[in-house]
Amino acid sequence: MISAAFPRFAPRLTLDAFRPRDWRWAALFGLFFAILLAGIVDGQITRGDRGITPINSSGDFLASGILVDVTGDNADDARSKGWREAQRKGWAQLYRRLNGTDGPALTDSVLDGIVTSIVIEEEQIGPRRYVARLGIQFDRVRAGQILGVSGRTLRSPPLLVIPVYSIDGIRQVFEQRSAWQRAWAEYNTGQSAIDYVRTAGTGADTLLINAGQTGRRGRVWWRVILDQYGAADVLVPMARVEYSYPGGPIKGIFTARFGPDSKLISSFTMTGPSPAALPDMMEKAVARMDRIYTDALTAGVLKTDTYLVLEKPVEREDLPEEVATEEEILPSEIDGSVPVTLAAGVQSFTIQYSSPDVDSVTATERAVAGAAGVQSASTTSLALGGMSVMRVTFRGDIAALSAALAARGFNVQEGGGQLRISR
Repeated sequence: MISAAFPRFAPRLTLDAFRPRDWRWAALFGLFFAILLAGIVDGQITRGDRGITPINSSGDFLASGILVDVTGDNADDARSKGWREAQRKGWAQLYRRLNGTDGPALTDSVLDGIVTSIVIEEEQIGPRRYVARLGIQFDRVRAGQILGVSGRTLRSPPLLVIPVYSIDGIRQVFEQRSAWQRAWAEYNTGQSAIDYVRTAGTGADTLLINAGQTGRRGRVWWRVILDQYGAADVLVPMARVEYSYPGGPIKGIFTARFGPDSKLISSFTMTGPSPAALPDMMEKAVARMDRIYTDALTAGVLKTDTYLVLEKPVEREDLPEEVATEEEILPSEIDGSVPVTLAAGVQSFTIQYSSPDVDSVTATERAVAGAAGVQSASTTSLALGGMSVMRVTFRGDIAALSAALAARGFNVQEGGGQLRISR
């Protein structure tokens, strides 16, 4: 008969047996996990196989996809002749695209003066033959005089681009190199009316700009990120690729979104005969995305969220002397005898407030912004769990602002030209 009871000599297991008898063991384990976590974070930041540096952000004109196939006395001569031919073809393509007709044929010497660079997309160099697909970049000012277009263009505020790529149902941005990221990095944004702010996806970009960030709605964290990259708002172009079977046709679903609320602007689909057509599909999709965003800008859809822009108000001392002294006394419209002065000008004040969490920051900003006379209220120094600092633009003096905040239910303390509020 087998007994299920423990033998009498079995050690008695208690909770104390598993507790470290020396606090140094706990410190050692804590240090080990801290080093392990630091290594993971450092690997996430310094991993070197993900970044793609954006190129060609100038305002010059670009004619791309020019095919040349020429021969010469040697490899260098064939290449030189190929570049000359590409310049001529590029000029004809650019003129036809902007004006709809064939333009004047320019000599090679004139083309040399307006061409700023040659982009090599693909090339094969033989002993006496040169086959390539090239892009020709023309100086906007010099070429614009011949093309009949202005050297200056009206552009949107700087907008941060977060290209989200969905693969196997998992959304990513800069975690791995993708055809979608490469297409945005290689797109000539200088010809667009949208002022794109593109990042390389290296360093802290992977932690700050990710697919999870596009789902946030709170303006505080968005404001910190946009200020980090010098942008006023955000664009989220999304791409999802579906494969029929290995080596078979592919389908791309593309969506253009805008702002922290991920507002849908438009969407479209594209197809390709095989995975080899993916780079070309992405290149065409980015160009189509640019047209969508440009049309949205023209239609007034791309309106920057006022809570995302920290604007410094114009101070009175910054105005020209003749403007600053134009304040005058107007006669009263009531009895025509008692003169009244204009209301006090707009001023900027600093307010300290307690911010235990993100929700309290948003609630305080909204409450202060709703006070009478307040034109804008935005946090300039965020300290979750402590005291944050808010910059408030107010029409009036500090005493009037204190009274307006007290009317909103705040306890107001004044000192050193600053206010401190609490509930």
